[in-house]
Amino acid sequence: MAEKSWQLRQDDRLVGTLTLEEIDMFWSDCRFEPAPAWDDLRPLFAASRDAWVRGDEEAALAADEAIHAEGLILVPDEGGDPITDFLIRINGETARFRH
Repeated sequence: MAEKSWQLRQDDRLVGTLTLEEIDMFWSDCRFEPAPAWDDLRPLFAASRDAWVRGDEEAALAADEAIHAEGLILVPDEGGDPITDFLIRINGETARFRH
């Protein structure tokens, strides 16, 4: 069976590739391979992660909304409809999302 993976895209820009490693309840845990467009979005994901770690729910939710506002989509490599409404976390070489 082939690995399941998605391209994380912003319009026509490739942000990175997520390759499924396991499913944990509602979350898909993935390996993250960044593409050049990742550098522009990295600070938003760092702000979200840092806010959740310090327990600042208001700042974390605001950071998550800022990520959502970037219009990111997940495009399955094996074809099919893109995922447009999802919550995503990226930290280094790991990513997880739920939709």
